[in-house]
Amino acid sequence: MQERDILLRDLDKDGILRLTLNDTARRNALSEAMLSELGTAFAEAGADPAVRVIVLAANGPAFCAGHDLKEMTAGRAAPDRGRAYFTRVMGQCSGVMQAIVNCPKPVMAEVAGIATAAGCQLVATCDLAIASETAQFSTPGVHIGLFCSTPMVALSRNAANKHAMEMLLTGDMTSADRAAHIGLVNRAVPPDELQAATMDMARKIASKSSMTLATGKRAFYAQREMPLADAYEYASEVMVENMLAHDAEEGIGAFIEKRAPQWQDE
Repeated sequence: MQERDILLRDLDKDGILRLTLNDTARRNALSEAMLSELGTAFAEAGADPAVRVIVLAANGPAFCAGHDLKEMTAGRAAPDRGRAYFTRVMGQCSGVMQAIVNCPKPVMAEVAGIATAAGCQLVATCDLAIASETAQFSTPGVHIGLFCSTPMVALSRNAANKHAMEMLLTGDMTSADRAAHIGLVNRAVPPDELQAATMDMARKIASKSSMTLATGKRAFYAQREMPLADAYEYASEVMVENMLAHDAEEGIGAFIEKRAPQWQDE
């Protein structure tokens, strides 16, 4: 395992890369340093053919506490009261979230602890999320006069409007079971089963053609923002190109011949 101080990396034989937030003293806050590490990690993993699935986990009682408010407060010392600094940090954070969505590899969150504000945004941004039954989620900005506007983007694309607005307007903690009910996470499992449940799903996904997974992930997020007719036109074009790919021909042939497919990831 390679350690880069606040972010641990571990790639196993199945192609599952575990990225573990390890800045426990700051409750794994999305500091400038953490955002930089995550941005680099997702860029490298997306380009590495050995990586098939990415699991984002965390050490300590907090999955991620959101932005580092001490850093943000220090930024106010500038003559512009922090406008340029805040703009840069929000852009950096938004870039990491988009890097997760744009990464060709599926990204799963394994949430053992509390995920608040931009930490909740991080969970919502991942393609999949499995939480411990003891995990909790919130967008608590309203408690300190700061609406969680950027976490809102990811949250509102997972939970229904009224569920998302309840979290955003009240800032209340949401249990893992409730988070699963509203679509923020896929499921909540007992704490001692969390890693096994996450890795079981990760291995299942890693066994598929990485070309197929990348094609599907890209198409999923692209069509979601389109009008219905445009989405079908786009998805049909994707299906045609996918059908012409080697792994689709191999997979269909293997199904018909009742044998295991031999993926070439192309």
